[in-house]
Amino acid sequence: MFRNLLIADSGKGHVEEMVRMLRAIPPCRQARLHLLHVVPEQVGDELKTHRRQAEELVAGAAERMGLEAAAITTLVREGDAKQTVLKVAEEIDADLIVMGSRGLGRLQSILSNSASQYVFQLSTRPMLLVRDDLYVRAINRVMVTVDGTGVGDDAIRLACELVAAVPGGTLTGVHVSRQDLTPSRGGKSPADEVLERAVQRARGFGVEMKPIHRSGDVGRTVCAAAEEERADLLVIASQDRRPLVARALVDLDRLLGSSVSDYIRVHAPAPVLLVREPEGRR
Repeated sequence: MFRNLLIADSGKGHVEEMVRMLRAIPPCRQARLHLLHVVPEQVGDELKTHRRQAEELVAGAAERMGLEAAAITTLVREGDAKQTVLKVAEEIDADLIVMGSRGLGRLQSILSNSASQYVFQLSTRPMLLVRDDLYVRAINRVMVTVDGTGVGDDAIRLACELVAAVPGGTLTGVHVSRQDLTPSRGGKSPADEVLERAVQRARGFGVEMKPIHRSGDVGRTVCAAAEEERADLLVIASQDRRPLVARALVDLDRLLGSSVSDYIRVHAPAPVLLVREPEGRR
């Protein structure tokens, strides 16, 4: 399922535990792991000191995660962290980016120059965010958002591949309507039809999906459902669009708006695996 994992870790939080959980799943065991640490651009002795400290940090992380040298590539780069993560992800053709997050809200993230928020907004590759304030559990109960779109189907496929590899693993699909919908003459609402298609798609991957329909605010309702189901991992699809001009002003174009994925990033009770629509489909 995954060939190249980019682990962009500052040495804090629970990213290492999450990587160990992923490595316990058969489809992830053979993936090449790229451990990245970014140091600020410096000159002279300061640069040498930063690089030495970064190399020690990366080596220590690899040892704590029990990774064999043959399975990992350690990378120490200079530059702006958020830009560098995106650049390296392209260079190695990463299937998944794993980063830690302090769980800051949108404005706080901008003011603190959050690298994870920036990558979360702009990466077109799947990204797994692990908040510092979460207790990371072994992946058994997976929840996926269901919206009936192409990228939503991608999220279901990825969730099914994870669950199918976990003995006793379960999958729940949650579809949220902004308001209650009246069933048609056949007794089914549009939400029922979306969930039925999702259940059939999951069965095509050999996984039984438990369907859940809720109504209300999408972000809050998804987080509440994940809490009720005690999800260990939340897989979400995002079709958020960002104009290219906004790349230099992360999120300022939407400060007065709302982002479902951004709300879930901050408030979900489990690590969030974000699946975005590939560039080619846009």
